Amino acid sequence: MVETAHRNTGVEGVAGGVGVTALLVAAARAIETHRPDSLAQDVFAEHFVLAAPASKGWPVRPAEVTGGDANPLWGRFARYFGLRTRVLDDFLLGSAHTGGVRQVVLVGAGLDSRAYRLEWPSGCVVFEIDREEVLAFKHQVLDGVSAVPKAARVPVPMDLRDDWAGALPGAGFDPAAPSVWLIEGLLFYLPPAAETYLVDTVDRLTAGGSALAFEAKLERDLLAYRDSALYTATREQIGIDLLGLFDLSPRPDSAGRLADRGWSTAVHTPFDFTRLHGRGPLPESNDALAGNRWVFADKPRGS
Repeated sequence: MVETAHRNTGVEGVAGGVGVTALLVAAARAIETHRPDSLAQDVFAEHFVLAAPASKGWPVRPAEVTGGDANPLWGRFARYFGLRTRVLDDFLLGSAHTGGVRQVVLVGAGLDSRAYRLEWPSGCVVFEIDREEVLAFKHQVLDGVSAVPKAARVPVPMDLRDDWAGALPGAGFDPAAPSVWLIEGLLFYLPPAAETYLVDTVDRLTAGGSALAFEAKLERDLLAYRDSALYTATREQIGIDLLGLFDLSPRPDSAGRLADRGWSTAVHTPFDFTRLHGRGPLPESNDALAGNRWVFADKPRGS
């Protein structure tokens, strides 16, 4: 399947729906990379944006953003993604360097280039799970700039509706060894039952000493924020209706579910990290980010 992915350009995989949101995040990471006070560096991000017809004309540098940081999309929202990237980078690297974990699993990896841009310790393996066409597009772009991974990288071209959990051990993942998992910017799009299944599957596949980070929303009514500056700017400037892509059902308490199963969990607002790092979004009225939570969970050794 990997060879097939390399032959396929994969552009259609990021041309619409949830796929194009990966380009939105890539553009935000590119802008963040070129900020003088950058929180995260992703030198590959702009290449994804420039290679896809769906993101033609999008900014990849701060100087290209009309209105600068006052722009709700390419200013505030992009800064959110830059902050999220930094926080999750730190989480993964901490698990690898301090926690000794050598298996990294990116669920819904999208255009994530962490296997290439982060300084992994020797022996790390990064498993990237996503649809074949999305991984194909990423492979094509990274091959085009002669990118070299800094960890052993294993693509797992699977739709999350298929048996990706069964395919992962076949790709070399060892459920008996500690692992660190990242579910970034994915759960919003899933029905509640699918989110619960995903979290339960991670619990089933992880040994003690493993860790997980994911992003969740707490609001009961996302449509209350339909006219927020952030969602409005995203619709008007690049034609992405995020609320049309999100599953609007009440979200499950996945952090509580993990805690009930013995995991230690910490739930933070993004604004906690804005204050920690001294830059990033702060709360505002009618704020589409108000319900966003970043959850960090650890599975005790011996469990």
